[in-house]
Amino acid sequence: MTLPTPDITLHAAYASVVEDDEEGMLFIGFAQGEEEDEPYALFRQPLGGGPVWFAVNDEDFGADAAVQSITRDAKGLIVTIRPEHIASFGWATTIAIRIGPQTEDADQAIDALHDMLGGIFPR
Repeated sequence: MTLPTPDITLHAAYASVVEDDEEGMLFIGFAQGEEEDEPYALFRQPLGGGPVWFAVNDEDFGADAAVQSITRDAKGLIVTIRPEHIASFGWATTIAIRIGPQTEDADQAIDALHDMLGGIFPR
């Protein structure tokens, strides 16, 4: 079975999990590089729980409760956007986050995503 080509593909060099007590948020991110203008994917949720905000490459391309599902394969993660939110992502319906053995802190970020997203990203 051939899967469709993702609309956006990010080759993650870095992953991170940051609890910001001052803002009261948990951030899980994947970045292609260290510069601000390099591609990234970011998940954000209040520390006490609640809707997960997801963005790709720019805060303007993001929304609360936008993630329909996440699947994991040998290449990384595939994020599927809920149909009602695809306009917020430039009409992208799927985002691939490519994770290789060189992706720093990937396991920690993936474990945190399982906890954050529960039923839409089962273990």
